[in-house]
Amino acid sequence: MSTNVAEKTKVNTRTLVQIGMLSALAIILMQFEIPLPFAPAFYKIDFSEVPVLIGCFSMGPFAGVLIELIKVILNVAIKGTMTMGIGDAANFLIGCAFCVPAALIYQKKRTKSGAVTGMVVGTVIMTILGCVLNAYILLPVYAKAFEMPLDALVSMGTEVNGAITGLMTFVLFAVAPFNLLKGILVSLIVFFVYKKIRQVLL
Repeated sequence: MSTNVAEKTKVNTRTLVQIGMLSALAIILMQFEIPLPFAPAFYKIDFSEVPVLIGCFSMGPFAGVLIELIKVILNVAIKGTMTMGIGDAANFLIGCAFCVPAALIYQKKRTKSGAVTGMVVGTVIMTILGCVLNAYILLPVYAKAFEMPLDALVSMGTEVNGAITGLMTFVLFAVAPFNLLKGILVSLIVFFVYKKIRQVLL
């Protein structure tokens, strides 16, 4: 009995350490943002979901949610927030929408095809949720935070993409491609590095 308790304690401690390490890596990666040519300057891609997805695959979706949450909290602590946490909460949900479905599918089929299927599904769900949250929460909140009309944000999109003429086309031609690209790039990185990193985590 005591041996089992000791083993469980060891596993729990190792899991906590791994969550901490992956959270630290995620917040570091979050600081390196890359602007995109098809979206306004305030849309920048980062690869902080890579450690989150690795955590999801190696320790399960709950661990991934914790890593995502710690990453968002640390980012607010470092950079602050202009949206009273609303934008940060929405970004947390978008990140979870990508990683959690991917992890749930991978748990049922722990193969390369299972991982790929999970990441594809996660990318699609993240893109859909990202579009909805941007249209009805994030963009209005950011417009209020920057003290400018929503049309001014849309106009920033029009400057880089003439097809953007209103809120819905902004979401279609800027937000959707942004999330699709992020999901694809993160998935590719995880696909190629996960096996090597998993050997370190085990």
